[in-house]
Amino acid sequence: MSDFSSRRLDIDALRAVRAIRQHGGVTRAAEALGLTQSAVSHKIKRLESSLDCEILARKAGASLFTQQGEELLTYADRILSLHDEALLSLTKTDLSGRILLGLTEDTTCSDLARILGRFHRLHPQVSVRIKVRMSLVLRAMLERGELDAAIVQIFAHEIRPADVVLLREGLHWVKSRELALPPDGAVPFLSFDDACFYRQWALDIGQDSGAMLETVFECSSAAGITAAVNAGLGVALLSERHIGPGTEVIADRFPAPPGLAYVIRRSRKARNPALESLIAEVSAEIARNGGLSLAA
Repeated sequence: MSDFSSRRLDIDALRAVRAIRQHGGVTRAAEALGLTQSAVSHKIKRLESSLDCEILARKAGASLFTQQGEELLTYADRILSLHDEALLSLTKTDLSGRILLGLTEDTTCSDLARILGRFHRLHPQVSVRIKVRMSLVLRAMLERGELDAAIVQIFAHEIRPADVVLLREGLHWVKSRELALPPDGAVPFLSFDDACFYRQWALDIGQDSGAMLETVFECSSAAGITAAVNAGLGVALLSERHIGPGTEVIADRFPAPPGLAYVIRRSRKARNPALESLIAEVSAEIARNGGLSLAA
């Protein structure tokens, strides 16, 4: 047992631990952090040695973290948040102004909530007004100049040079493992509402490719669509975050969907120091943690 006074929680090691949780393994965490797998493994082993306990479970079929690792994770989030806030507070400027920001519902329950809260504490003279809408609605609001910037989900091929990319993920046709699709004729389709660009793509590409989709369920939330898929009501387009153990990816019945990306997109007219400072802080946080954690 090492002496308590000699133990240390290395900040970079804690970032590695958090990245492993966010990305589901050491290899993916290393890629996200821009490190080698051996470098991340070394950080974890050195932390385990310092704490005199195992953080990662290394038995086949076991959960990713040990009980001690799960306990450490709860502290890691708080420690890293306070550490980064302390660094920012020493370099903050007397920013003032107003930011009109758009968010999608799933980003309100992500790392962004923590970043926005910290930004407010560090820059109390900046007023941030947030509107939560679906991506298509937010994009229209940006075009009309009703927002300064928005964090939206788009198809990856629609990324613009000025966009700040926060996350990329796959989009898949899915169904319940228990659902047998008809060999021909219309396929029951579980759809988001008219303000969803998944829906528009599915119906457009379905008509072009001969895939007959019959909309039997409409819902504005991913939770509702996921529940309907699990109940075996039909097929749906879902991002990989929402694909559960009872869900099956349909690989050969429909055209392959485009990839997805979450980006920060500015309005053409929006240029102010407060907005640029917020975007810089979000970008720096994403770089430190190797990606954006979103609600599943």
